[in-house]
Amino acid sequence: MTEVVKYSKEGRIATVTLNRPEKYNTLRPDVLEGIRHSLQEANKDDGVRIIILEGAGDAFCGGFDFSGGLEHWGGLEGSSYDPGMDVHGVVNQYTSYNTAFMGLWRGLKPTISKVHGYCVGGGSELALCSDLVIASDCARFGTPYSRVWGCHLTGMWVYRLGLAKAKYYALTGEWISGKEAAEVELINFSYPLEELDERVQVLAEKMARIPLTQLISMKLIVNQAYDNMGLQSTQTLGPVLDVVMRNTPDGRNFVQVADEEGVRAAIEMRDGPFGDYSQGAKEDQPRRRSETNL
Repeated sequence: MTEVVKYSKEGRIATVTLNRPEKYNTLRPDVLEGIRHSLQEANKDDGVRIIILEGAGDAFCGGFDFSGGLEHWGGLEGSSYDPGMDVHGVVNQYTSYNTAFMGLWRGLKPTISKVHGYCVGGGSELALCSDLVIASDCARFGTPYSRVWGCHLTGMWVYRLGLAKAKYYALTGEWISGKEAAEVELINFSYPLEELDERVQVLAEKMARIPLTQLISMKLIVNQAYDNMGLQSTQTLGPVLDVVMRNTPDGRNFVQVADEEGVRAAIEMRDGPFGDYSQGAKEDQPRRRSETNL
C-alpha cells in the first residue's frame, strides 16, 4: 500500500512529503493522520531542528478531496447527516483538520512549506500554517471555496495579509502566483521552479546551525503575539462557518454535481465564469515538475 504521507530525515532536517501525486495531494482523513504522525515524530526527535513540508508530483496540494460523494469523510452526505456532529468534528481538537494544519504552527520546531504547482483551498490553509513559506514563481495560491462550499479555516490568509488584500482575496477567491504572493507578503520568498529545491535546502541548513533552544524560543514569542490577536477564536468560527457553507443549497448542489458528473464538472461550474484555476488560460497555469528536468 502506498504511503500517502512520507517522512524522512537527513541530518538535522526532517521532510514530510504529501504523496498522492495522481490526485494533486488532495486531503483525506488518512493524509491528515499522516501529517499529524510525521510532525509528532519530528518534534519528538531531539536530532531534528527544521521541518520541511512538500508535495510529490506536480502540485503541493489541491485542497480537500471531495470526490466519490465524500464517502471517505463519512457522514457528510445523505439522510444520516447530523450538522451538530459535523460541528463537533471540525472544532474538536482530537478530530479537526485544523489540528493537523496547526501542528506546523504549534510544534515549536521551525517549519518550512516548499510550494510548487497548485496550493489551493485546504492546501493553502495547510501551507500557510508553516513558519516560512517558499514557493516557485509559477505556483498558484488561492481559496476557490470563497465562491462556494467553504470558508477560511485557519485564518492564515487573514493574519498574513493586510486588511485590503485579505478582504479582496476573501471576497473574490482569485488565485495569486507564487511571485505575487511573495510581493504582497502572503509568503516569504519565491524563486524559479528550477531553483526551489536548492533554495529551500540552503535556508533549512542555515537555520539548522542555530541552537534548537534559540529556534523554539524565537518561534514561540512570535506565535504568542498572533495568538494574542485572537487566532484561536478565528479558528473556531471559521470551521463552523465552513460547515454552514457546505450545507447551503449552493454548497450541496456543488457536491451533487461532483458526485453525479465528476469533480471536473463541479470545478468548471465554479471557476469557469472567472477563468482561473484549472479554467484559466494555459499560459497562466503553474509549470509542471514532470515537464522539466527536475
